Amino acid sequence: MSAAALEDPAAVAEARAVVRASGTSFRWGMRILPPDRRRAMYAVYAFCRIIDDIADEPGDLALRQERLDAWRGEIARIYDGGTLHEPIARALLPAVQRYRLPRAEFEALIDGMETDLQGRNVAPSMTELELYCRRVAGAVGLLSMRCFGAHQPEADDAAIALGEAMQLTNILRDLGEDAADGRLYLPRDLLERHGIAARDPDAVIDDPRVAAVCRDLAARARRRYGEARALIDQCDRHAMRSAVVMMVGYEALLDRMEAGGWREPRRRVSLSPWRRLLLLRHLCR
Repeated sequence: MSAAALEDPAAVAEARAVVRASGTSFRWGMRILPPDRRRAMYAVYAFCRIIDDIADEPGDLALRQERLDAWRGEIARIYDGGTLHEPIARALLPAVQRYRLPRAEFEALIDGMETDLQGRNVAPSMTELELYCRRVAGAVGLLSMRCFGAHQPEADDAAIALGEAMQLTNILRDLGEDAADGRLYLPRDLLERHGIAARDPDAVIDDPRVAAVCRDLAARARRRYGEARALIDQCDRHAMRSAVVMMVGYEALLDRMEAGGWREPRRRVSLSPWRRLLLLRHLCR
């Protein structure tokens, strides 16, 4: 059966609704895609949003683990031909077939969410943080590149570099929110380098030395953005437009945080709608 024949209008509408309700800045990059590719990206993003919510929401740990396990089963049925129970899984099915989305990346995403669910996210080592970024962001990037139509090896390398850069930007932006949830993604390697022995998230965020930690992590994000940009320049320009829109938006967030010097690490920086629109108009010329 063709991918088009597998499309479920109700499932497509559900995925679109998840994207719209999320208010994600990624939507700006998705909007410039052709309809088939846009629907695929909506389905991928909706899957990510749902499993991320499972990891983040309060409630019984065992029940939330069961829900993640159920999604592992849904992903397996997408690839093995079983009956799908979730609307978003039905929205993913034509995208998987049309763009050959790799099963391992969906499973990597669930692995990353399990790290959050099980609380293994307080001052990880840099190696552990790299793995986490690869799972929760690099996997999204690799799936996205398929949806964008970028198939070169350089596109995959760009996805991993850009995924890490964007995830580090998220970590720096969400310090206060993560601390309130008992999470601290700042790597212990950098905390120790700057003399911070505490591991309690609130104590770390309130330590004036945390600004130096943030600057070091931001420098790593900048390097990864630079690597991603160099790789993107080697790829098909049209296929990479959405990736560039997302990258520039996140770099603008990092610009704002660096300008503030992390003097208020609990303050969550965002881009205004008009700023996002200006970026989109500039990039789509």
